[in-house]
Amino acid sequence: MLFAKTPAEFAAQFQADLGKCRSLLRKIVAVPGRRTIENTLEPFDELSRRLEELLSQPKFLFDVHPDAAMRQAGDDAYQEADRFATELSLNRDVYDAVAALDVSGESDATRFAVTKILRDFHLAGVDRDDATRARVKALRDEITAIGQEFDKNIREDVRTIRVGPADLEGLPDDFVKSHPPGDDGKIAITTNYPDSVPVFRYARKESVRHDLMEEYLNRAHPANLEVLARLIGKRDELARLLEFDHFADYITADKMIETADAARAFLSKVANVAEPRAHEDYNEILARKRRDIPQAEALERWDLNYYTEIVRAESYAFDAKLLRPFFEFRRVRDGLFSLTSRMFGVRYRRISGTAAWHPSVEVYDLYRGRRRLGRFYLDLHPRKDKYTHAAAAGLVVGTAGHRLPQAALMCNFPDPDGGHGPALMDFSEVETFFHEFGHLLHGLLSGGVRWGRNAMGGIEWDFVEAPSQMLEEWVRDPEVLRTFALHHETGEPLPADVIAQMRRAEAFGRAYEVQRQLLYATLSLLYYTRDAAGIDTTEVLREAHSRFPLIPHFEGTHFQCNFGHLNGYSAIYYTYMWSLVIAKDLFSRFRAHGSLLDPAEAERYRDLILGRGSEKPAAELVRDFLGREMRFGPFEAWLREAG
Repeated sequence: MLFAKTPAEFAAQFQADLGKCRSLLRKIVAVPGRRTIENTLEPFDELSRRLEELLSQPKFLFDVHPDAAMRQAGDDAYQEADRFATELSLNRDVYDAVAALDVSGESDATRFAVTKILRDFHLAGVDRDDATRARVKALRDEITAIGQEFDKNIREDVRTIRVGPADLEGLPDDFVKSHPPGDDGKIAITTNYPDSVPVFRYARKESVRHDLMEEYLNRAHPANLEVLARLIGKRDELARLLEFDHFADYITADKMIETADAARAFLSKVANVAEPRAHEDYNEILARKRRDIPQAEALERWDLNYYTEIVRAESYAFDAKLLRPFFEFRRVRDGLFSLTSRMFGVRYRRISGTAAWHPSVEVYDLYRGRRRLGRFYLDLHPRKDKYTHAAAAGLVVGTAGHRLPQAALMCNFPDPDGGHGPALMDFSEVETFFHEFGHLLHGLLSGGVRWGRNAMGGIEWDFVEAPSQMLEEWVRDPEVLRTFALHHETGEPLPADVIAQMRRAEAFGRAYEVQRQLLYATLSLLYYTRDAAGIDTTEVLREAHSRFPLIPHFEGTHFQCNFGHLNGYSAIYYTYMWSLVIAKDLFSRFRAHGSLLDPAEAERYRDLILGRGSEKPAAELVRDFLGREMRFGPFEAWLREAG
C-alpha cells in the first residue's frame, strides 16, 4: 500500500489485505476440537499483525502523502480498518477461542502475550451484552472519524505572517538568507517548525514573536473547537458505558501507572520538586525582560523562549545561535547513523531506486553483521499538507520467522535541497531528530520477538518514550558532539568551551520547561476527567493555566485546537514526564560506566530493553537492565542541577 500510485490501486491493495484478515478470522472461529497454539494463537497473531499494518500504513499516508486524493484514500482505509478492529475486539467467539488456550506449559513471553490479548478484549467490552457491544462499536467508529477530522484540521492549517526585512533582527544569518523578500518587499514566516522555532527564540522585535505566536496557537481554530468537544463527549460516553468513571481511568487501565488518580499524584510529585526552581527561573527571566520593558509585570507566552535564550547568553555566556553553523542537516544525520551504529552494533545501507510517496524520502536497510533487521524511511522536510510536527511510525510489524519490521520518521527539519543555502538546525531540532530516531530503532530492534503482541506495539504507552528521551542524552555529550558537530564552512569541531557553556546554560530554565510539560499533562487529564456535557474547552484551558501561573495563557488563542496529542494521546500526555523519570534512571547506569561511546553498556541495553520489545512488563525490563527497581532520584537530581 505504501507505494501505490493511484487511489484505486491503493484501495485494491487495502481490500485484498483486509480480505486476508477476514479469512483468518473465519479460520480461527471454525477450528474444531481442542484449542492449540498452532490452530488458534498463531493465526490470531498473524491476523493481529496484518491488522496493525492496515491501521498504520493508511494513517501514515494520510499524514504525509502530497496528493489530496491519496490522503483521502488513506483516511477512508484507516477508518474501515479501525471498524474491523473494533468488530474483532468485540467478537466473543474469537475471545472464547483464545481464552480456551492452555498456555501453562508455554514460555513466559507466550503467556504474557496471551494475558495482554485477553486483557484488551475485556477493556474493549467483549464480555458485555449485545446492546452494549453494539453501542461500543458505534462509539469507536465515531471516535476514529472525529479524531481524523481533528488531525486533518491541524495538518492543513499552516498560517503565515508577513514582515519587513528589519523585523528579522536577531535571527540567525542563515535564517535571514533563506527568507528573501517577495515582490512586495515583505517576508513570509510560517507556523511550521523551521520558521517558528528560530522566531520564538531569537526575534528581537516583540510584535513579530507576538503575531507568529498568536497564529501558531490559533491553528485549527475555530474548526476544532466543535470537533474537540465531540471527541471528548464520545470518549466520555464510551468510558461510562464500560463502567469507568471517566475516559482517563479507562485509558490508563493498561498503562504502567494504572489509574488517573495515580497519574495526578505523579504530576503533583513532579510539580513539588520543580516549583521552587521554576520560580527562580521565572524571576530571573522577568528581571531580564524589565531591563527592556521597565513597566513589565509578568512574562507573556511569546516571551518565554526569547528571554530564556537572552538570559542564557548574558548570564551563562552562551548564545544558542552559535551552535547552528555546527549542525548542518546532512552532517547531523550521518553523525546520528555513525553514533548508533557504534553503540548498538548495527549498520545502515542506503537503498536507491525504491519508489516512495515523495521524491525526498530516503530509504535504508538496517543490518547487524550480515543479518538484515529491517527497513526504514526518512521523510524529514516540510511540504504543503504534510504532518507538521515530528513522529515515528511503525509500518510493518516484525516477528521472528515471519516479516522484518519497517518504520518511518516524519519530521520537518531544514531542507538541504531547498535552494536557500545550508540547512542549519537549531539544537532543539537535533534533539528532536535523536528522539524520534530512538523510536525508530526501538521498533526495528524489537522485530525478532515471536509474537506481534510482544513487539513494540504491545509496550505500555507510558514507557515507550523512555528509550527515545534517553537517546537525547548523547546530543549533550562533548565526546559525542565532537564526532559530528562540525562547522559547515570550516569543518572545525564544536569547541569544548562552547559545549561546556551549553551544558551550564541548559540547566537554566529546565524546571520552568518542566512546568510547561506539567501544564500540558494536566490539561489532557482535565479534558478527560470532566463531565463532557456542555464542556467549554477554552475555559478548561484557562483553568489549567491558573494551576501553573508561571506559564501565561495567551488570551484570545486556542491551544487546545492544535494540541494534536488530545486525539492520539487523549488523557495520557503525562507519559512524557513519566518516561523521562525512567529515562534519567536508565541513563544513570551509562553515566556510571564512563564514556558514552563505549558500546558494551549500549549493547547490553539493546539486548535487555530494546530487543525485548514487550516480552515482559516494562517495569521488569527496566529492572533487568538496572539490577534494581526504578528510582525517582536521578530525575530529581537532574532537575536540581545548577547552571
